[in-house]
Amino acid sequence: MASNMDREMILADFQACTGIENIDEAITLLEQNNWDLVAAINGVIPQENGILQSEYGGETIPGPAFNPASHPASAPTSSSSSAFRPVMPSRQIVERQPRMLDFRVEYRDRNVDVVLEDSCTVGEIKQILENELQIPVSKMLLKGWKTGDVEDSTVLKSLHLPKNNSLYVLTPDLPPPSSSSHSGALQESLNQNFMLIITHREVQREYNLNFSGSSTIQEVKRNVYDLTSIPVRHQLWEGWPTSATDDSMCLAESGLSYPCHRLTVGRRSSPAQTQEQSEEQSTDVHMVSDSDGDDFEDATEFGVDDGEVFGMASSALRKSPMMPENAENEGDALLQFTAEFSSRYGDCHPVFFIGSLEAAFQEAFYVKARDRKLLAIYLHHDESVLTNVFCSQMLCAESIVSYLSQNFITWAWDLTKDSNRARFLTMCNRHFGSVVAQTIRTQKTDQFPLFLIIMGKRSSNEVLNVIQGNTTVDELMMRLMAAMEIFTAQQQEDIKDEDEREARENVKREQDEAYRLSLEADRAKREAHEREMAEQFRLEQIRKEQEEEREAIRLSLEQALPPEPKEENAEPVSKLRIRTPSGEFLERRFLASSKLQIVFDFVASKGFPWDEYKLLSTFPRRDVTQLDPNKSLLEVKLFPQETLFLEAKE
Repeated sequence: MASNMDREMILADFQACTGIENIDEAITLLEQNNWDLVAAINGVIPQENGILQSEYGGETIPGPAFNPASHPASAPTSSSSSAFRPVMPSRQIVERQPRMLDFRVEYRDRNVDVVLEDSCTVGEIKQILENELQIPVSKMLLKGWKTGDVEDSTVLKSLHLPKNNSLYVLTPDLPPPSSSSHSGALQESLNQNFMLIITHREVQREYNLNFSGSSTIQEVKRNVYDLTSIPVRHQLWEGWPTSATDDSMCLAESGLSYPCHRLTVGRRSSPAQTQEQSEEQSTDVHMVSDSDGDDFEDATEFGVDDGEVFGMASSALRKSPMMPENAENEGDALLQFTAEFSSRYGDCHPVFFIGSLEAAFQEAFYVKARDRKLLAIYLHHDESVLTNVFCSQMLCAESIVSYLSQNFITWAWDLTKDSNRARFLTMCNRHFGSVVAQTIRTQKTDQFPLFLIIMGKRSSNEVLNVIQGNTTVDELMMRLMAAMEIFTAQQQEDIKDEDEREARENVKREQDEAYRLSLEADRAKREAHEREMAEQFRLEQIRKEQEEEREAIRLSLEQALPPEPKEENAEPVSKLRIRTPSGEFLERRFLASSKLQIVFDFVASKGFPWDEYKLLSTFPRRDVTQLDPNKSLLEVKLFPQETLFLEAKE
């Protein structure tokens, strides 16, 4: 077995010969060949022509020619110059033949095999696929590269690919086929969330982690590294589907069971043991990571402590703070917190209230008793080692998310920055008192995150429970339910008091309404009576005025009448007898030469105006009021005597 110094030299020579810049990949290949440099090079570069000289045995071994210009040494600079000993061109070398690469490209329900020289570009693969799949190159996304997305102009040789490769094609701009195809299911799975139940073999602990379908297998392994401190290169997995052949593959296409899938992870004890287990278990293809991002995990081989590596990994995973420092608007700060939380831990998380803490109080407490809820305040801290586990396993568990959404208003704050911590302590002191503020102030970083359960009361807000980050899903659920029992008992009392108060207020409102209606009815009656009296007074006034007017007219007519002639008079006299509607008779003598108008005036002076009454004769019956009033009584044949009667006009 080679010593550590020999391994460094072998690693540098292997990278110089093969051009593999990824330290992790290089170490893996060397370990698979028990650190035999020549065997490892032969396993990477097919031997067709040429001679490769071994630096360690002195024998001549057929192999590819090494060109220093085309394979620059990319390993870190070492203090020992012997760490970089490429095969010198002075030895006997035969020109290297082009290396052929095999690609199996999957698109929906089709597989296309492509064979190209490593001097070709990615764009040439797409052109071949365009002819095979009838898909324009501009609509095609070629995925599955270990190094991430690549440009069409990238030369395959620069990617340092193995001989056999698996890729897949995505066409997001093209509509899915009408039938239920593999591609349609893949596109749908990319938007789904997978629950991975991962068992840590050594400690017999189970983790429930949520990942989106677009997450890669490598991202899962990185998260497991944060939880278990097992570097990705040393992780030994069981339970991955046989189709999951590449760490760069996303979960949606890996063949995982939806919505839950069980996996087991442990620490690989030695390279030889890992290689042996890999041969025995052909289905567990993810024994070793191929990602470029795991270089730091190999630091243990070169004297770097695992604890330091863990801290480096945790810091590298945090792309941006959960909450801006010195945020002026709490609503904007909570928007960024929610977005960053979703980015880190997935979309299955509690619905955080967007707004100030006072607004959260209003929403939770200052409503009707039946609509009140408990207030849950989540206090985040990025520097705590418990934060990632608490968020991914506890806070994002479906049972916790569902229970919080039904019974709680959830508000969050990030205490990582000192300014944000001081701001929350000020709010805490104002709303909960100095005791609670001091309790939070004295919490150590590793005791975070905290979960405060607040219940609103008539005069103050009471902190029912303070839950620290070192808990389990079951314990968190039990403490939430215990808080709900206390809240429910208080809520029932509040509902009873509120119902009684509303009943009293309803009775009072009904009484006030009845009194108001009674007043309105009395006022309406009074006003109607006043209107009636006013109308009667007005009519009475009109009647009096009319009577006075009639009386005045009657008196004037009576005064204007000529004196009644005597029975014995030199002139002819006509004697008229007039019967009134009441049966009384009016008798008077008139000169035969008197005009008929004088008779009308006489009748009117007795209260029977001729415009309201008509004067009728009996034999023959005629309406005297229709005759010419300027004719004499003699002319209208009311002489020497006549009986007339008055009749009211219709």
